Amino acid sequence: MKKLYFIAFCTIVPLSLWGQRINFNEHIAPIIHQHCTPCHQPGEAAPFNLITYQDVAKRSNFIQKVTETRYMPPWRADPNFGQFKNVRRLTVGQIAMIRVWISQGMPEGEPEKLVSKPKIGKQSGMSADKVLAWQQAFTVPANNREGYYLFSLPCNFDEDTYIKGIEFVPGNKKLVHHARISVDTTQLLRATNGKSIDDTSIARYGTVKMKEEFIAGWVPGNNAVVYPNGMAKMLPKGSDLLVNVHYAPNNLPNQQDSSVVKLYIAQKPITNPVQTFILHEEHISNQPFEILPDTVVTFYAKTQELPYSISLLSVQPHMHVLGKSLRCYAITPGGDMIPLIKIPQWDFNWQMTYEYAQPLTIPMGSILYAEATYDNTAQNPENYFNPPKKITYGWSTTQEMMNVIFQYVVP
Repeated sequence: MKKLYFIAFCTIVPLSLWGQRINFNEHIAPIIHQHCTPCHQPGEAAPFNLITYQDVAKRSNFIQKVTETRYMPPWRADPNFGQFKNVRRLTVGQIAMIRVWISQGMPEGEPEKLVSKPKIGKQSGMSADKVLAWQQAFTVPANNREGYYLFSLPCNFDEDTYIKGIEFVPGNKKLVHHARISVDTTQLLRATNGKSIDDTSIARYGTVKMKEEFIAGWVPGNNAVVYPNGMAKMLPKGSDLLVNVHYAPNNLPNQQDSSVVKLYIAQKPITNPVQTFILHEEHISNQPFEILPDTVVTFYAKTQELPYSISLLSVQPHMHVLGKSLRCYAITPGGDMIPLIKIPQWDFNWQMTYEYAQPLTIPMGSILYAEATYDNTAQNPENYFNPPKKITYGWSTTQEMMNVIFQYVVP
């Protein structure tokens, strides 16, 4: 193992560092500040800070272990199946450098040689143009059960408005598990605030057609969605944002949440508005979408032939705890395969939006495919049921979903 890391170190680290003691300020801080600090800072998802030398040094053994096993930083996509710009995955050389630094006694280095500054707060790097908040703080029921609750946020736009970015900021990060944002132009769901999706008084929720079924989603570690320069999503005049929040089980009284949605408004005119497409359960060819007990099963979904060429900007897969692996690709009319995303080991706790390094052109006539494997056996440590039960579609973590969400533009 030491020989392997020595080879990696010598191959990837610049010659100028050979024989030099690695120190935090010059060599380790840039790695930590880029890949770890965005989550490991006050108010973010991680349970402790990784900002200063002291923060990192006191957790050095832990950092070495989680980086060498690639548990951290969380990046579940196969690096050989699609190219992405928001990659958190460390290189072999960076992992080796951390190991060498620790073995050398973790020198801090000269203060004036600190070459990177941690980015604290404002992960989008922009100031919000509009902030939409809950009408009042929501008290999370203390029933020790997970729940899905709806919040309608009127945008109050008096004209069609283009946004270049959107960000969900959870108010109670201990209880907000994830959130899904839709665009509602009917204004029929404004009475949903703080009501469970199971509440009979909002039964119409399942029947109202959303203008956008999915505009953005949030899970821990998934920061603001910012579209490439010159691109934006259009919110029609009179739109409401409908936020479906999944709260984790809670048995403590008076636990409150006041989450917000931040909008970053683009300047018009926008000639290529961003659109959304979801490859989901209705596209599955080997129906029904049922996962029988004691089985490992793969479901196959595909689109119709694309009626025009598109440029993909991002992809966001979604499954629940029985998810085992996922692969998505496109087949062109000429028979070429375009890799879109592959997650060899699905992790329900680390879902994110994967942004393509460059807009990915998918020619007219292509077909998009998804293959998702689920493990409903007692050997799956994430399985809620022992013995296993038949699992079908549903919002609950104990049920299952199969979504691949694409953001794209038409060139």
